[in-house]
Amino acid sequence: MAREGSNARADGASAANLDADELARFDALASRWWDPHGPARPLHKLNPARLAFIRERAISHWRRDPRSLRPLADLSALDIGCGGGLVSEPLARMGARTLGIDAGKEAIAVARAHAREAGLDEHLSYRRALSADLVAEGAHFDLVCCLELIEHVPEPTALLADARALTRPDGLFFFSTLNRSACSYAAAIVGAEYLLRWVPPGTHDWNRFVRPDEMREMLEAAGFSAIEMSGLSYDPLADRFRLSGDLSVNYIGCASPR
Repeated sequence: MAREGSNARADGASAANLDADELARFDALASRWWDPHGPARPLHKLNPARLAFIRERAISHWRRDPRSLRPLADLSALDIGCGGGLVSEPLARMGARTLGIDAGKEAIAVARAHAREAGLDEHLSYRRALSADLVAEGAHFDLVCCLELIEHVPEPTALLADARALTRPDGLFFFSTLNRSACSYAAAIVGAEYLLRWVPPGTHDWNRFVRPDEMREMLEAAGFSAIEMSGLSYDPLADRFRLSGDLSVNYIGCASPR
């Protein structure tokens, strides 16, 4: 579906792993990030299932109390390609000291303003930065997220290498993307872009979608192991996404540094 955000240099300089056309397209829509009926509608629909997956795996990994409202307390989190903060804010609400980074100047402005309004400034900050910038700074996080971004960058292997470098040895990396399949073409492009008009036409390039076997191979090459994946299936009757065993369209996963 729609991408979460983008990954580029803070100073706006050209970067190898940046699609300038996509950056401009998504930054133009930044003011509507938090509109559940706007261009980010698919992300709003995906969020409950994505966050449930992250919460459950994090609680299990760090042996936290599943009844806690702040199961990520004392942990640090990074949201690469954070967009308007749809994932960053829930991570902060779960107690993590969260940093969201994105290429889009307007997206970061929207994210900061929304965080202030929500009173989350204490646990949540945003930067217009590239993942490679944080790697160069030697930054590390307990939990790293890269959701609905991998299929939008020219070099997904470089992005995953950055994610590995940024994830602490005992941490977790979470990713979600679209499978390159006939089903995903029908659902994400024909359906979401042209029939339902959930996102503007041209939002996705089917050729950049990533099959689960390709994702596993790239993750292993980047230095990840213990890879787990789950499908994110849309239920049209309930108008929501749910976790499932069907990886044919959207899927989410987690991995540990090797």
